[in-house]
Amino acid sequence: MPWYDFIWNPEAGGNAAHIAEHGISIEDAELIVCRPLATGLTRATGRPMATGFTADHRRIVVIYEVIDPVTVFVITAFEVDA
Repeated sequence: MPWYDFIWNPEAGGNAAHIAEHGISIEDAELIVCRPLATGLTRATGRPMATGFTADHRRIVVIYEVIDPVTVFVITAFEVDA
């Protein structure tokens, strides 16, 4: 399992608030990035994405930006049909 530092902006309009609007917690997003079932690149932006299941069995996608080899900035995360 890789280990990353995550950059979270807790202010209104920040990435933490954005994923919360989609019903995703910071803990869920970090879990999926660190322990994905699948990874790839988005078609729209070419950014990395990770897919996996949360502890409550929801399948989510996390789209993020790699800042450096150990630092990640989550752009968005959302639930998808399993």
